This record gives sequence, structure tokens and C-alpha cells, in this order.
Amino acid sequence: MEYRQHRLDNGLEILAECNPGAHALACGFFVRTGARDETPDVGGVSHFLEHMVFKGTPNRSADQVNRELDEMGSHSNARTGEESTIYHATVLPDFQSRIVEVLSDIMRPSLREDDFETEKKVIIEEIKMYDDQPPYGGHERIMAEFYGAHPLGQSVLGTVDTVTGLTPTRMNEYFQQRYSPGNIALAAAGNVDFERLISDAEAFCGNWESFPAQRELVPVQPRSGFVTMHKPESTQQYLIQLANGPSSQDEDRFAARVLTTILGDDSGSRMYWEFLDSGLAEAAGMGNYEYDGAGLIMTFVCCAPEQAQENLERMKKLQGQAIVERVTQKELEQAKRKISSHIILSSERTESRMFSVGAQWLKNNDYKTPGEIAAVYDAVTLEQVNAIAQKFPLVENMTLCVGPEAELFAPA
Repeated sequence: MEYRQHRLDNGLEILAECNPGAHALACGFFVRTGARDETPDVGGVSHFLEHMVFKGTPNRSADQVNRELDEMGSHSNARTGEESTIYHATVLPDFQSRIVEVLSDIMRPSLREDDFETEKKVIIEEIKMYDDQPPYGGHERIMAEFYGAHPLGQSVLGTVDTVTGLTPTRMNEYFQQRYSPGNIALAAAGNVDFERLISDAEAFCGNWESFPAQRELVPVQPRSGFVTMHKPESTQQYLIQLANGPSSQDEDRFAARVLTTILGDDSGSRMYWEFLDSGLAEAAGMGNYEYDGAGLIMTFVCCAPEQAQENLERMKKLQGQAIVERVTQKELEQAKRKISSHIILSSERTESRMFSVGAQWLKNNDYKTPGEIAAVYDAVTLEQVNAIAQKFPLVENMTLCVGPEAELFAPA
């Protein structure tokens, strides 16, 4: 397995983890733009644009795009988040040039008005459907409560009002601000012919005009509090908490992941024994999310409404114990084995390797092999993990309770 990297004159990065023994090839365009890069009046434009990319180009109709992807037998999709938008596909190596050509073409969409108005209806229905599904827009609500006016508090989907107000002109303006080749990487993994990947990218993307596309890093001031969303139609109660955590540039992020694995992994963690093994909750866990210049640790519990208040008390007790009761060596070693196993096992999938290559570029423009990443976690010490519990106290959080219980209150 060999890592290769090349930059076109217009700034487009070409990254590949080449494995001649692989049976497949995955590639995708990773764009450093998402909900946090939007202004409030165009909330949801990144996600809307993701939809429009598949609606046709000056060279292809939407039907032609879908037909060609099907003809290659590709597994293709796209996703939008707070900080990135990704368009990707997995194919047999014989289709390398063709998939790069199709993906390159759709990265310069037509944004036709008829398609725009049709897709707008689809997205509005998606927003409404999401709001109808448990935990009923809870993620968007707690992100907004936790980050306040900070761009990270903006919804990825946007709102019915912001999406309704979008026009092709405003979307095109956003595209011209964010989709610069210097803000994009073409990442690939698997059985990749890298020299051909360079020549194909030059042929299909070399004429993309370059322009500045910097992200404004607004200082984060996380908020704490206790909020409820009364949903009488729900049969369960959802308890969600956000606490401050390390950013994607913070070296503490490795120790933080070890800590959240110890406290909230789906098996063998402290939360597992407290909530799941005991039958006090249907689901419970904890994880850390790293952003550009910011980060958070999320804790969640899904339980019967009548157990919600007691579970809130248990959550606070468990979080407090993380501060006063130090992690043990046994817990540390078990968590590191889990993380390393997950990293190595997931590296068996070509698509996973493509996402790893692209995600590392998105975060820090860096590259490490699965073994090197596992080694970083293996080097995490007991002192580092216990320091995380002190530096990022989980008891200082924003709590959101969603469900039929209307009389819940913050533990004393």
C-alpha cells in the first residue's frame, strides 16, 4: 500500500492510497464546506447544493448521470455535514477514468431552475420527515442551544423558511464562494492507477477557475443549560447532552476518544453496565466530535419516560465519577484495544480507506496509515486520559430532553 499526493496548478489536491492487490477502487471529491460556512439567510444551501449536483450538467441530464453510474455498477452517494460535502463512488478498477470523468462533470452542475424548484419540494419534505422522526429534530435543537449564534449551531438541512427562500442565483453565489479547486480534494483508495488519476484530473478539472475560499473561524463559547421538547406522541424519552471537547487540531482528541470509549462505548463501558445491562435504557452511549477550532462530547440515553428523571441523575453521577474516580489501567487497555481493532478492521474496506484519506485532508491536511493511527492511540497514557476528564468536565453541559415527559428538571 502506497500513499501518493499531487496538486494541480489550480490548487486541486489529488490524494490516493494505492493498493494493487485490492479488487475495487473508491474515489470522491471532498469539499471543505458545510453548514458552518453558510450565512443564516441561506441555511441549508450546502445540503441543497449536494442534491442539485446530481440534477444534471451542461453535458448530462440527471437521467444520464444516474444511468452512467448504474452502467458502471457503482456504489455512489453524497453527504453534507457541518464542515464538509462529499461526493463519492466505488467501482471496479476498469472504470477508474470513467468514474472520475462523471464525478468531475457533476461537480460543475447546471443548477437549472426547473430542477431547482422540484428538488426544493423534496428537501422541504425531508426536513418535515426528519422532524417527525425520533428524537424529533433533537440534534439540531441541542446544537443550536449549545453553540448559540456560532455557525456550528446552524442546521445542516436548514429550515422550511430558509430553503423556501433559496433561489438558483443565491445557490450559484454560494457555489462560486466555496467550490474553488483549492478548497477541494479528489481522494481515492484501492486499486488506483495514480498517474492516470493525475492525467484524468488534469483533463477533467484542470480548467476549474481558482479563487479564495477561506473559512472564518469564529471563537466558540459553548453554553450550558437544561431544555425540554415536549413530544406527547413519543413513546420514549431521549436525553441528549453536549459538553465541550477537543477540536480536530487538538492533540487531546486521541485521549478524549479513549475516555469516551471507556465511559460510553456500546459494550463493556461504564454506561453500558449502568444503563444497558441493567435494563434502565434501550440505548446509551457517548462519543466525541471534532470540528475546525472546536469540539464536543455527546452523551445520550433513550429510555422509558418514567425512568427519565432517575436516568438524568445517573448520568450526572457517572459524569462526576469520571472526574473524581480515575480511569484504571485495565479500562485504558481495553479501550485502546477496541479502538485499534476498529481502525484495523475497517481498513479492510476500500471505501473506508477512501473516507479516511479524504477526512484526514479535510481535518489537518495530513496522512497516517491505519497502523500509524492505531499506534497514536496505543501511546495514550493513563495520565492523559484522566487529564481529559478534568479539562473537559462532562457535568458542564447543555441537556435536552425530548419526549412525553414535560416535568423533567436538571439534577441538583
